[in-house]
Amino acid sequence: MSDAKGQLTDLVRRAEAGDEVVLTRHGRAAVRLVPVEQGRDATARRALIEAVRRSAVSHVTAGPSAARSQDDLYGEDGLPR
Repeated sequence: MSDAKGQLTDLVRRAEAGDEVVLTRHGRAAVRLVPVEQGRDATARRALIEAVRRSAVSHVTAGPSAARSQDDLYGEDGLPR
């Protein structure tokens, strides 16, 4: 850790470039420097949402009809089961 203080700028640049930078304390891994993922712009977010919607539509299955859902709750006499 103490060696890293003087080299922090270089270590951050290496992490940004894709190198895995692990700082150790007393010979044991303590911290990993990784680059922050950049957020997607509005166009990329919109495209991702549309792709998820298209995928969801293709996976939809028909469920029971809600029109007759009361049949499970009430008997022939109209009273709750």
